[in-house]
Amino acid sequence: MEAIFPWMALKHVPGVGNHLFKSLMDRFGTPQKVFEATSQDLTGVEGISGQLAGTILGFRAGDSIQREMDAAAELNCRIITLTNPQYPELLRAIHDPPPYLYVKGDLGDTEISIAVVGSRQASSYGLAVARRLSADLASMGLVVVSGMARGIDAAAHEGALSAKGKTIAVLGCGLGVVYPPENEKLFHRIAESGAVVSELPVMEPPNAYNFPARNRIIAGMTLGAVVVEAATKSGSLITARLAAEQGREVFAVPGSIHSAKSSGVHNLLKQGAKLVATVDDIIEEFPRLRLNGNVQDAHLPGEKRTAFTQSLPMTPEESDVFQFLEPYPVHIDELSQKTGKGAGPLAGILLNLELKGIVHQMPGKYFSKREESF
Repeated sequence: MEAIFPWMALKHVPGVGNHLFKSLMDRFGTPQKVFEATSQDLTGVEGISGQLAGTILGFRAGDSIQREMDAAAELNCRIITLTNPQYPELLRAIHDPPPYLYVKGDLGDTEISIAVVGSRQASSYGLAVARRLSADLASMGLVVVSGMARGIDAAAHEGALSAKGKTIAVLGCGLGVVYPPENEKLFHRIAESGAVVSELPVMEPPNAYNFPARNRIIAGMTLGAVVVEAATKSGSLITARLAAEQGREVFAVPGSIHSAKSSGVHNLLKQGAKLVATVDDIIEEFPRLRLNGNVQDAHLPGEKRTAFTQSLPMTPEESDVFQFLEPYPVHIDELSQKTGKGAGPLAGILLNLELKGIVHQMPGKYFSKREESF
């Protein structure tokens, strides 16, 4: 950890941001050599004024840096610097990469990573699609990257874990703060099978201004970003925009035209994002991945869906009702009109389907297919 001290010291110098830090590394190689340089050498770097050069050369690190290093060590977090071979290669290439990352777990091969992001207030349809796509990606050996937020992010991580694959969570807070708190178990599961990552100090709270910067890391360390469900002003659209700016692929999963939760996704499609219906729509954009043995034995969503629906223990009456159900909630009155069944008998059939784990009931007598059935 002693070798990390100069990195943290240079990051703490007022006026040295991520882009300037990268420029200094390109010129001098290590933070230690930056502190040993002359003022003339420093001002030879674009963006370094005489005043800033003086600030750098006169900077004296306080005890706070040592305390931060001790806090990271206590949490069993590694600090991986920009020049470390384990630092994500794709992330290193962006305009303003973090000088170092706090990592709990194992980053592994991040060059085959795909981001899966979306709404915190997701529908059952969105959650199901995020889980399925992420499970399929993970089963092929791809790394699923997301932000561990409520909704789509958490579903993406869970999908990858269900396939016994690798997933990485990038946080908008320090690794000593689990946010949202209900994802504490998920946090530890991700760290065990992949990694939890942050550029922020260990005990940094989840302040709102941290999340757009977090999104640039999600976009930056992946080959492309898949937006599953997003309203017009969703934060996941920031990830998509950053991915496009960084030259990465942008994918979007269409939803209902009546759902405000998919309005942002539909705008992405209008702007040229690739429509995703199955995992093949994602991986076909990366021909070199097809040379990777991981993708040759893909278990596609259609195969899972067929196997599930063929094994459903439904009576003929239940099958008649089931065919009119959708991933999006349908009111019992609408089902009654479509099926021609009275509200009483229909409610009984729906109850049986719910008990069998095939149908999900929501408040107000709305019903939808459970995620495994679509």
